[in-house]
Amino acid sequence: MTFRRLVRTQWDRCTAAVLVVGGLLALLLGWIGVSGTVLAYRQIPYVISGGIVGLGLIVIGTGVWLSADLHDEWRKLDRLEERLANVATVETRLPDETRLPGAPDHPDRQEHPQAVPPATAVRGGTR
Repeated sequence: MTFRRLVRTQWDRCTAAVLVVGGLLALLLGWIGVSGTVLAYRQIPYVISGGIVGLGLIVIGTGVWLSADLHDEWRKLDRLEERLANVATVETRLPDETRLPGAPDHPDRQEHPQAVPPATAVRGGTR
């Protein structure tokens, strides 16, 4: 897979990675600026621009990455739901003689003709 195709297909994760790296770079540059000055009033601009902006970029990048993960999970769930719908559609189209013995007539019906009634399921047999 080429880099261009990777960026095109995973644009949200690439954006998140750029934001987090930018945030880390801002923190590093802010720390370098603060460490070069002794007076506190000269350190404040470095703390604001490096520290707060850096942390903000990291938080936004993390949120974008988590959003990309959730988007992938929703896509997987949509595919599973589509497959289940296809299986249910195929099952309802089958002729009666090709259905499994004991299978319900309708896929929405939850009863099973050979199911054990609740009274006989008690330990020790029937009451």
